[in-house]
Amino acid sequence: MPYPAPAMIELYHVQKRYPGQDAPALDDINLQVDKGEFCLLTGPSGAGKSTLLRLLFLAEEATRGQVLIGGKNVAQVKKRHRPMMRRNLGVVFQDFKLLERYSVFDNVSLALDVQGRRKDDVRQRTDKMLEQVGLAHKSDQKIAHLSGGEQQRVAIARALVTDPAILLADEPTGNLDPERSNDIMDLLLRAHARGTTILVATHDPALLERYRHRVVSLKAGRVEKDERFR
Repeated sequence: MPYPAPAMIELYHVQKRYPGQDAPALDDINLQVDKGEFCLLTGPSGAGKSTLLRLLFLAEEATRGQVLIGGKNVAQVKKRHRPMMRRNLGVVFQDFKLLERYSVFDNVSLALDVQGRRKDDVRQRTDKMLEQVGLAHKSDQKIAHLSGGEQQRVAIARALVTDPAILLADEPTGNLDPERSNDIMDLLLRAHARGTTILVATHDPALLERYRHRVVSLKAGRVEKDERFR
């Protein structure tokens, strides 16, 4: 009888403590997210949502416990190998992290260039993704000339253009109106339908009500509730 495949994301008794803080940002987190699962991560400001995502993106290291991505213990991945591991991750940061002096097209296509894709493939994929997020007409504009909502959509396009195995999104609809928020969430659901494992941090009650797959609630750095609806 074959063994079941490991979960795509696994955290075991994970703690993250920052110097000078009285309480840890994350404390004794146990969480598994299966391959192809769509999971919403919620909780009040300061609950630890962004910190958890940073651990998964290898931007932070856990103070204690184990973090596994695709069955690999990230603590055992050498720093020089971490950029290669990140190529399977799409990330939407809360502060976007876009290159302001570059165009919309260049910001999105960079993720494909890093993977060594052919130029014609890069052009085709980037154009298609910009069309899907409603920014094809601003392909040549510099990031600095875009509104906050438009920059948010560029960040989402960059995260999705590579068809990543895992997508981590920190408040991906935070600067968007309700209609555009639904458009973006629909894009994430399409990626999910293609097999991408998705973890979205949000405190938006409307999203939590509408997209009820699995909801993990954090409070004071701990998992308070873990509910599956589908």
